[in-house]
Amino acid sequence: MIITNQTIALKRDCPATEIPAGTRTLLPAGTTVRVTQAMGGSYTVSATGRLYRIEEKDADALGLSGPSAAAQAPPIFSERMVWDQLKTVYDPEIPVNIVDLGLIYSCEISEHPEGGRAIDIAMSLTAPGCGMSEVLKADVESKLRRLPEVREVRVQVVFDPPWNPGRMSEAAKLQLGFDLDYGSNSMSPFPILR
Repeated sequence: MIITNQTIALKRDCPATEIPAGTRTLLPAGTTVRVTQAMGGSYTVSATGRLYRIEEKDADALGLSGPSAAAQAPPIFSERMVWDQLKTVYDPEIPVNIVDLGLIYSCEISEHPEGGRAIDIAMSLTAPGCGMSEVLKADVESKLRRLPEVREVRVQVVFDPPWNPGRMSEAAKLQLGFDLDYGSNSMSPFPILR
């Protein structure tokens, strides 16, 4: 198990995504990284004065075992499963899942014409110009496709209405140290949420 703030020298060249630009890069073997977040199956690391996201499939570069065998999914699909799976997707800069951040604007589940289920998600980002848009969108799609009976997942990133910190759950506000009456006009202690 990895501990946040642990410093690690990469064991091999490792693909990574620069945060918040969303630019793919290769961190060379031996690069010293500090793990700032390990949530939802990915790792946010600090190296060379920048933040990067490393996917679970590249955990061995951090000296960890690769993706663990997923637990057997319950055979009966439910809406609760969808929301639980969405809660495993984390913002790479903020240690809160996208549901509690208030980034999921809608989740519609329907019967797929060829059998099974189709899921349509409308989600936003904490900042319109965030380069991690495609990364988070792909996370949502990938994790929802793992659910039983799911045949198709369509994710649309929207900015209307604009996201604001007032959309966060009470749990997220408490976790981030916000006043529970935190409004959209207040300044956030996190630059990304301003």
